[in-house]
Amino acid sequence: MTNDDAQLPAPSRGKILEALARAERKVFTRPAPKSANAQVKFLLTRMKGSARSLAERVGTSTRTIERYRAGKLKKPQRRLQAVLVEETESEWQPQVRAQVRERAATSSGMMVDVTAYFGFVGKGSSDDGRERSITTDISPTYAKQILELQAAGATDEDLHPLVAEAITESYFTEWGTRAKGLRADFTNVVSIEFRF
Repeated sequence: MTNDDAQLPAPSRGKILEALARAERKVFTRPAPKSANAQVKFLLTRMKGSARSLAERVGTSTRTIERYRAGKLKKPQRRLQAVLVEETESEWQPQVRAQVRERAATSSGMMVDVTAYFGFVGKGSSDDGRERSITTDISPTYAKQILELQAAGATDEDLHPLVAEAITESYFTEWGTRAKGLRADFTNVVSIEFRF
């Protein structure tokens, strides 16, 4: 690993993408590998044994990958450790994740717990925007759209309006039964969690 690699910050996803990743981790039936050695060995099985391909994927040298595989290196620098965790968890138990995602997109939807500043746009809305903590369902229709965008590589900025629309539908307009035309935007997200 070069000195430049050591100085790069750990990869960072936005709050929505990180919350979706945490929700997926909670559905694992077995824990993902924790040590760098086990993570490298697991990822090498996914890369058909190619240390060069794995090195390119995680942004380090082939020699570094070989040393982790052999157990000569044990504790990666923060950036590499974060990449190894993220890549391992993205490949871990794909069938379990696929089943949960399919169920969320077709029948069960998802739950969202969010604390954020909600502001409103609509006719006759007298409710000023403020920070709220909300727990509500997200319909399978919105869950499907959110999960498809996530799988397509969407950013937090791409997902933000869709999550706001899903929360508006379920929480503020109660599935279209009240406050017709209301649109709630949320900003300054303090925390967000999804549950399948």
